[in-house]
Amino acid sequence: MYRYSDFDAAFVAERNRQFRQQVERRIDGSLTEDEFKPLRLMNGLYLQLHAYMLRVAVPYGTLSAAQMRQLAYIAERWDKGYGHFTTRQNIQYNWPELRDVPDILDALAEVQMHAIQTSGNTIRNVTADHFAGAAADEIADPRPVAELIRQWSTDHPEFQSMPRKFKVAVTGSPHDRAVIAAHDIGLRIVERDGARGYEVLVGGGLGRTPMIGKVITDFLPQADLLPYLEAIVSVWNLIGRRDNKYKARIKITVHEHGIDEIRRLVDARFAELRPAFSGVDQQMLAAIEAQFATPPLRDASTDGYDLAYAKDPVFRSWADTNLTAHRDPDHAIVQISLKAHGATPGDASAEQMRVMADLAERHGHGELRVSHEQNIVLPHVHKSDLPLIHATLQQHKLATANIGLISDIIACPGMDYCALATARSIPIAQEIATRFDELKLEHEIGDLKIKISGCINACGHHHVGHIGILGLDRAGVENYQITLGGDHTETAALGARTGPGFPAEGIVGAVETIVNTYLEIRESREETFIETFRRTGMAPFKAALYPEKEAARDAA
Repeated sequence: MYRYSDFDAAFVAERNRQFRQQVERRIDGSLTEDEFKPLRLMNGLYLQLHAYMLRVAVPYGTLSAAQMRQLAYIAERWDKGYGHFTTRQNIQYNWPELRDVPDILDALAEVQMHAIQTSGNTIRNVTADHFAGAAADEIADPRPVAELIRQWSTDHPEFQSMPRKFKVAVTGSPHDRAVIAAHDIGLRIVERDGARGYEVLVGGGLGRTPMIGKVITDFLPQADLLPYLEAIVSVWNLIGRRDNKYKARIKITVHEHGIDEIRRLVDARFAELRPAFSGVDQQMLAAIEAQFATPPLRDASTDGYDLAYAKDPVFRSWADTNLTAHRDPDHAIVQISLKAHGATPGDASAEQMRVMADLAERHGHGELRVSHEQNIVLPHVHKSDLPLIHATLQQHKLATANIGLISDIIACPGMDYCALATARSIPIAQEIATRFDELKLEHEIGDLKIKISGCINACGHHHVGHIGILGLDRAGVENYQITLGGDHTETAALGARTGPGFPAEGIVGAVETIVNTYLEIRESREETFIETFRRTGMAPFKAALYPEKEAARDAA
């Protein structure tokens, strides 16, 4: 994984020093909250519903064991003993005192971490496939590319006051685990005639106007990446809407001008920019790639794993659900669920963070990943270590065998924390997970993605959930809209609304109705929910959810 250079360390230290002075001026009243706001946002500090919230960058979701331990220390020392892992592969602390934030930032710098550009109208933390460098289907590790983009974009003078925030995601596999189609720029590493390059998508995004990104080029040579990205952002920075913040994202620019015109403008700007790079970026990329070499994988017997899998049904259930194929058949990718039934999705206590750090250090080459699905990944684990890892996870409520199942719910913090939220997300997620655990139907249902947002900003990615839930305020009452058929993968699609929303007390029953309908109409146990929905369309689900309305329509 990437290690700070002397420049990186000095840059972060200077930013922290500046922000410490700004915090002192806010506390003594020299700065008003309005004057302080742009300064704190540059350093990842939000003012939420009840307190300040600090969002810490976890570039492309990669953490070392030492960094995870420091996150645990910060949670205990300056927060309430836990952190919240987000759909941006970051971690948030919901209760820091303003006077403590400079000390938190200094503690992060000790382990080469920061909170820069995790907020504000700039290029945000670059995200990537959480299986990067380990997945069996991978063409190339996307993290060196993500790190190159991070270095290029951090404090880029042209891109510090853009129309709105800007998000970039990178995947190195044909199977998209980075949701690239829902980003302002999505990059997929591809190969053509033996040469490596990128398929580039532009104009994706969720929120109040969800759109799937459009392909602006199906093959960009590797050497052209940074000047091409700079061309895209430069064009948008010039022609993007600044008169209305809801229309200021690049997705609106692409929609209003059309992808062909955007491509023409980008190509012209790219021709101007390309000579200035002179290959320096490729030299940087080569140096970065050297830091992402695959760790020395162990050559040992897997008999212990095979025996445990054959004799222990609890271990077997966990292995079947929470393990993913590694490119080395004697190893596995371990997904640690932060979605125990009834728990807050994405939350981890300081104790649990330390446990995961210890496991990574002892059995996973000291490396962890944060997934956009709010779980933690150990990317390189020899199968012989899996029984011990599972036993340890069980002791700390981290062994829930539900990855990809109905209780593995993505949920934003909602109205429990967020000043923008109009409804609760966390209690709804907890109630759904608890209900289907009681019914013991999760494994019978199989692959089903529920995603919940507490407002139209869609931080819970509800638009691309197989079942999406959006909480809204209707005359002071929480109301939940349901969408079906969303997909965040390489076959990306936006969900369609089922119809009128449901009150908080009715949303779990509505989800149960949808699931029961699926179980009744699927053609086989192998047909997943999304496959059934694509085969049948909305009609059977709508009829089950709104029987009186459908009956009246038939009668008419």
